[in-house]
Amino acid sequence: MPGSADLSVLERPVLEAAPLLLGAVLRHDGVAVRITEVEAYAGEADPASHAGRGMTPRSAVMFGPAGHLYVYLAYGANFCANVVTGPEGEASAVLLRAGEVIEGLELAQARRGTSVKRELARGPGRLCSALGIRLRDNRTDLRVGPVTLELGVPVDPALVSTGPRVGVSKAADVPWRFWLTGDPTVSAYRSGAKG
Repeated sequence: MPGSADLSVLERPVLEAAPLLLGAVLRHDGVAVRITEVEAYAGEADPASHAGRGMTPRSAVMFGPAGHLYVYLAYGANFCANVVTGPEGEASAVLLRAGEVIEGLELAQARRGTSVKRELARGPGRLCSALGIRLRDNRTDLRVGPVTLELGVPVDPALVSTGPRVGVSKAADVPWRFWLTGDPTVSAYRSGAKG
């Protein structure tokens, strides 16, 4: 396991922190994924955020400190992983929407039941499945593990696209989704849920 990583750069507003996660490497249980798509959630100021109505037992991790993992079960079917950002006490997190498996390919393929490399971590549920991330990993300090994050060199902004968030019904039109332009692992866009 890598040593303690410096994630202090994530202690900034979520819209500044989110693009910094593009190209970062998330590691867990024999698999590493290079992040290619993320989505920002701005806590109490964001009606689509799990912290939009304030702190609850579920959303408490979003209030900090930055550099921790927020894992939840979406629609009773798929786990989703978020990186907590911002100053402690102000809820925000970045959903890890998609990535490319760069280590542990055979293990990721076995977990996902497919050999199509671009599909292994294309979407937040698939990303967690490929990495073996579950609810037990919620609140993990990404500096020390068992899930770890390595930020690396920031991606050139000219290589980053932005657009509306995927699959939310509130504040769906804000351009808070960031992805590596043209990357085949980026998830397909779907507009918000009805109603």
